[in-house]
Amino acid sequence: MPESVADLGEFGLIGAVTARYPQGSGVILGPGDDAAVIAAPDGRMVVTTDMLVEGRHFRRDWSSAYDVGRKAAAQNLSDVAAMGARPTAVTVAMGAPKDLDSAWALELADGLRDECEQVGASVIGGDTVSAETIILAVSAFGDLDGREPVLRSGARPGDVLAVCGRLGWAEAGLRVLSRGFTSPRVLVQAHRRPEVPYDAGPEAADVGASAMCDVSDGLLADAGHIAECSGVRISVHSGSLEIPEPMREVGAALGEDPLQWVLAGGDDNALLATFPAELRLPERWRVIGSVVEGAGVDVDGEPHVGRAGHTHFS
Repeated sequence: MPESVADLGEFGLIGAVTARYPQGSGVILGPGDDAAVIAAPDGRMVVTTDMLVEGRHFRRDWSSAYDVGRKAAAQNLSDVAAMGARPTAVTVAMGAPKDLDSAWALELADGLRDECEQVGASVIGGDTVSAETIILAVSAFGDLDGREPVLRSGARPGDVLAVCGRLGWAEAGLRVLSRGFTSPRVLVQAHRRPEVPYDAGPEAADVGASAMCDVSDGLLADAGHIAECSGVRISVHSGSLEIPEPMREVGAALGEDPLQWVLAGGDDNALLATFPAELRLPERWRVIGSVVEGAGVDVDGEPHVGRAGHTHFS
């Protein structure tokens, strides 16, 4: 095996995935030429890009390379799902120190592959360059399968706000790791690797969701994106939010209110959507608020005091 990522060559990281694992059915032409070719049966394609920077989005002493690969893919695949689309492919660009162990890069590739395999997507290309720290830029592509995309701008007064997936788990795991601990493991793993309900996105679109996004910056912050784009006010009902026992225990041990992690913690990549009130929602979607006239986001009818979520340049 090559000793460092530099020894893998320009094609090495992507080749590590594509040479050993077959491409999905949505790929017409995989890596090897100047560009790949993806099938778009719907005639439209959903595209998104996200970045992870070592020291800001992950730490190698907290997360394995495999975890980082899963997380990098999940952050982008969840954005595709939040549009009501089915993920089909991703590309990956990686900047890394030239002496980075090749085993780390190959383990990262395995994580990317395994997260993509959950939704039938393929890693179809990318690039590798020398950098002082590890930087990952992932682009994901998806097919709407004949649906209209679900935008952030469709919420209307009278709609309900609902969530599918976990909230606050990743933030609780971050708090645990920041204090030098590695348990409860379920929370630490939630920080390292999100569990995204990918198929809930197309499901919500089929039911009639009026607006949708994923929760990557925090519940209040991302609800605020919907509120701003839709020109409405969103009221979150705190009594409808789930706080699991491990989170309560950690909150008590650290002297912190776990509700704040649920309201403002990011990186769980749950799906957040609004629906007309008369619709019958799928069982796994939980109503946690309402849409009313006005602007902004409140909690139980009152302005939220404190952090609302992650802001990139604060």
